[in-house]
Formats: sequence, C-alpha cells, structure tokens
Amino acid sequence: MLEALLGRNFSHSTFVFRGFPELQKHRRLLALPFSASYLSVLLGNSLLVYVIRRVESLHSPMYLLICMLCVVDILVVTTIVPNMLLGLLFDRDEISLAGCLTQMFFTHFLSSLESTLLLVMALDRYVAICQPLRYTKIIDSSMFVKLLLFTLVRSGSIMATLVGLAGSLRFCGSNTIKHCYCDHMALVSLACDSTERNSAIGLAVIVCFVGVDIPLIFLSYMKILSIVTQAAVASEERWKAFHTCGTHLIVMMCFYLVGSVTFLSHNLNIPIPTDVNTFLGLMYILFPATVNPIIYGVRTKEIRNGFLRIFKLRLKTMTLKVSPAGHGQR
Repeated sequence: MLEALLGRNFSHSTFVFRGFPELQKHRRLLALPFSASYLSVLLGNSLLVYVIRRVESLHSPMYLLICMLCVVDILVVTTIVPNMLLGLLFDRDEISLAGCLTQMFFTHFLSSLESTLLLVMALDRYVAICQPLRYTKIIDSSMFVKLLLFTLVRSGSIMATLVGLAGSLRFCGSNTIKHCYCDHMALVSLACDSTERNSAIGLAVIVCFVGVDIPLIFLSYMKILSIVTQAAVASEERWKAFHTCGTHLIVMMCFYLVGSVTFLSHNLNIPIPTDVNTFLGLMYILFPATVNPIIYGVRTKEIRNGFLRIFKLRLKTMTLKVSPAGHGQR
C-alpha cells in the first residue's frame, strides 16, 4: 500500500532515450549515415540561403519563402540530431524533463512552420499562375506580415498547449523514451495519469495541419496543372509544369504521410516496432530537409543560374588576384 502511494506521488525528472533497441550493439555505426545527412542538410540549405540573399533578382516572394523554408529545415534538424549523435557515439542518452519538453516544443513547432510554409508556397504559385495580373496586388509585404503572424500564432498556440499538457503529467513508471528525441506521444505513453487529453490534442494537430494544409496544397497544384493544360503553351513547358508540381506533391505527401504515421501510431495504438517507429520519426524530420535544397534549388533554373553567376564571379576575382603575381615572375 505504501509503495503504491509513493509510486503515485513520484515523478521522473530525467529520461533515457532508447530509439533503436535492436541495434544497440551497432549504435556507433548508425551515427555515420545520420552525421552525413546532417552535414548535407547544413551545407545544402545554407548554400541555398546564401545564393538567394546574394542574388538581387531572387528577392521575390517565392524565393524568400524558399529561404525561410531552408532556415526552418536547418533549425528543426539541429534541434534533434546533435543530441542524438551524442547519444549514439558517447552514450549520452539522458535528458531532463525540462530539456525534453523544450526539445518537444521546438521540434513540433518548427515542423508545423514547415507545413505552413509549404502551404503558402503552393498558394503563391497558384496566384502567380492562375491570377498573374493580380499577383503583385495580392502578394505584397502586408500579406507577408499577416501570413507570418498567422503562422506563429497557429503553430505557437497549438504546440504550447501540446507541451503544456505533457508537462503536467506524472511519470512514475519507466523513464525510458523509445525514441531518439522527445516525441510528444513517446513521452506521454510513459505517464501514470490519464492521457486522453493528450491523445485528443495529438489528433487535433493532425486535423489542423494535415487535414487543412494537404487539401489546400493539393487543390492549388491541381488548379495550376489545369490552367497549364488548358493554356496554349509548348509541350515542353507543360511537361516541365507537370514534372515540377508532381515532384513537389510527392515530397510533400511523404512529409505529411510519415508525420501522420508517427503521430497516429501512439494515438490509435498501432503496433509498430520501436526501431521502425524511430526511423520514421527521424525521416519525418531529415528527409524534407535533405531533399528541399535539391527540389527548390538545383531544379530551379533561376537559383541555379544565380549560383553559377556567384561562382563565376568568385573565380574571376581569384584569377585577378593571382594574375599580378604570375606576371611578376615572367
């Protein structure tokens, strides 16, 4: 009786990550692909931000949105991967409850920002292609401010509620989080209290972001494809539009699908192996951040040309600096 009473009054203040229980013997090898992925995210997104900032012709709404997406990708990956690598390489697996809740907030907050940015980018392309004469009137600085405020309020309020409810729980059983970072339901599943409200807010996140953002993004691209198909443009341009929209939709669907599976697996008690669930949770963060620089950078003609101009300018500057020394030796 006394032990049960003490158990109900006790709550863990530190937790231990165990994301890949079946691969614990090979955990240091796991650090290699994740380190490579993290470096590619940092290099690819940083380069894209640098090019957009340096090339004045890219200072338009669409490219500024891409720049913001790159910054969010860098931040969300940095929120989880360095700490995860410390655990894989040096067995630093512990985290305090306060640290866990902080990581949880920023991980989910930044992921929701990415969702909103993808939606805004789809709507921006819709206005640019379907309402070209009204584009500058609709997409202006005041609209950007309104969208920014909407994004921060929507994501901040929902994620603050999510984390606040998780922080109010007591954890008197296991303190082992079956994940590599503080995922919401991975922590909540350890609680001794009733978690019905936490499950409800988790489903609300799915409805608010996946249930609202995906249909709007899908409808925007379908309308774009409809306009392009009906317009008198060359077959090459049509194929380019289909290819671009299709690629964007595939990447977005992967982002939302994997995110939904990781959220719903706990909410609906779907039996997914811990290793698989951890991998999906990491891919939900890493995959978009890794491929976005390729989709929105390498495959975008204007950004690619901007990078080549900067590269040629740098090469020319280096040549001019070396040339006087070379003449002097003759």
